[in-house]
Amino acid sequence: MFRPGARWTTSAREAPVAPAGRPPAAAERTLQGFVSILAAQFFSAVADNALLFAAIALLAAESAPSWQVPVLQQSFAFAAIVLAPFVGAHADALPKGRVMLISNSLKMVGCLAILLGLHPVAAFAVVGTGSAMYTPAKYGILAEYFPAERLVWANGWMEGLTVAAIIIGAIVGGMLTGTAMGGLLEALPFREIGALRLDSVPKLAVFTVLGIYLTATLANLTIPHLPVEHALPKRTPWFLIQDFAASFRQLWTDRLGQLSLAVTTLFWGAGATLRLIILNWGSTSLQLTMEQSTELTAVVAIGIGIGAAWAGGRVDVMHAVKVLKLGILMGVTVIATVFVSDWRIAIPLLLLIGAMGGYFVIPMNALLQHRGHLLMGSGHSIALQNCNENLSILLMLGGYALMLKADLSVAAITVAVGLVLAGVTALLMRFHAHDQDHGEC
Repeated sequence: MFRPGARWTTSAREAPVAPAGRPPAAAERTLQGFVSILAAQFFSAVADNALLFAAIALLAAESAPSWQVPVLQQSFAFAAIVLAPFVGAHADALPKGRVMLISNSLKMVGCLAILLGLHPVAAFAVVGTGSAMYTPAKYGILAEYFPAERLVWANGWMEGLTVAAIIIGAIVGGMLTGTAMGGLLEALPFREIGALRLDSVPKLAVFTVLGIYLTATLANLTIPHLPVEHALPKRTPWFLIQDFAASFRQLWTDRLGQLSLAVTTLFWGAGATLRLIILNWGSTSLQLTMEQSTELTAVVAIGIGIGAAWAGGRVDVMHAVKVLKLGILMGVTVIATVFVSDWRIAIPLLLLIGAMGGYFVIPMNALLQHRGHLLMGSGHSIALQNCNENLSILLMLGGYALMLKADLSVAAITVAVGLVLAGVTALLMRFHAHDQDHGEC
């Protein structure tokens, strides 16, 4: 996997991307623009998570088979993988603020499709397409908007706010699909808006989420216009696939690119699996209800936000590889949870795991953005990252399902995931140390 590739070099491309001759007010405008980017991301992420609850509630209201719920969630992963050759090029071919605007508009179309009667799984695929387009733009714009030394700080804010949005979105989704909304539905002076039908609580929830997406779209309108830095000579599907394949090879053969890509791919695949393990662990070992076990995953999310914010103030992108040892410590701590049977001990332990994860992955994410921006365009690199991460999620969840089918205990599965996380991170550190000894990065 680790083949000779481009080395870390200092060039004019590594200088801040702001055009020369900025007026004195540029710093203020940069902050204002960043606030617009964060606002758009926050409301879009809140809506994404609230919509998931609304769509699940709609499937339940329509007595859909239970297998449709995981299919609903998998549509996001499949969209990111299948569309990866196209969404990265699309994000680099247009100003990224405009791409974010188009993506949020597509998510609104998915909500409207549900209200018009399209099956939730099919409509959620439309939302997933918008999400696949959105990710390369929202992270790619940071690499264009800030110089390299500010990327970890910017990523810390972006990730911390995203974690907050995930938690708030889950709360909003629960409220919108709760029994209290039934009274509001009865009090509505109208149940139809043209062809749109608000004839159930879940559909009223989807209509409310549509308003949250609209708020995100309005925030997109205030994002500063940035010049296109990596326009493509052609936009035919075959050319885009070839370009994606070339970018894939280029990033995986760049020493720091492959390191950061391998780390983020490992982290999110393990993270998705740990979320399900925590649900299982909470009900079997901690004797919690499913609702209480779900709240444990929010504790990890809070920890990630804390770790991300901490990394944003302490780690710069040029020294991002120093955080790798936290991946080993995180894996060991995950293994330690098998000895815990008291929720009062579990909560601080999960908070610690999340904080280590946030501190571990955010600098590597910033490093990946920086290398991708220099090598091929940030949109391309983030689309590649998204594709690899979602492949990792599908594979590791598949492994989790096989271990469950083999009747392995929750403790055995937890140890296996912890060993993978710690072992692969240790292997990556060894490869990186070898590269440094030979002057290859």
